[in-house]
Amino acid sequence: MRLTRRSLSSLALLAAGLFALGGMPESARAEEDPAVAAVTKLYGKVEEALKNGSSDLKSRIEVIGPTFKEVFDTSAMVPVAVGPKWKTFKPEQQSAVTDTFTTYFTTLYANRLSQAAGGKFDIKPGTDARGGNKIVHTKITTKDGDDTDVDYVVNPGNKIQDVLLNGNVSEVASMRAGFNDPLKKGGADALVKYLNERTEGMLAAKPKP
Repeated sequence: MRLTRRSLSSLALLAAGLFALGGMPESARAEEDPAVAAVTKLYGKVEEALKNGSSDLKSRIEVIGPTFKEVFDTSAMVPVAVGPKWKTFKPEQQSAVTDTFTTYFTTLYANRLSQAAGGKFDIKPGTDARGGNKIVHTKITTKDGDDTDVDYVVNPGNKIQDVLLNGNVSEVASMRAGFNDPLKKGGADALVKYLNERTEGMLAAKPKP
């Protein structure tokens, strides 16, 4: 299957909804590995969001938001998404960007769930070590029958800090291209404004019929 960067990004963000519709495999139910348990917990909450508010973005965010903050390490994700300029931010700017990014990422993820109907999601048995992290391997299949590997990078604290497409395309690193323009124009403050505007735009959009 040939995947564009846009489709890769969409697949990563769709993984949550696809899991809920595909059912929970035995390897995930066992929860023997805490890294797998983190991914399983995330998608258990996603399933709840789809059942209780599949047509309402704000309702989905209310359901998944607390769990997202629990299982995703956004403090580790943001420096990768921002790139080298992160080190030039003052502590208060880093805090503001991290908070805004967390809200943006949660909204973005929840916004994609409405596209998940008809898909399947499977967690593969076991994990692989990568440095001090673990890789939880999954495979998703779209409603059209296309599939791709979606892997989760889980750190020693058992929090997800990245999503990999086809084994090596970082979802977090791919965000950097979109952040470059506001960073060049106004640094951390402009990035916060950009993230807020993107979040507000998603919340204001009318659901597709």
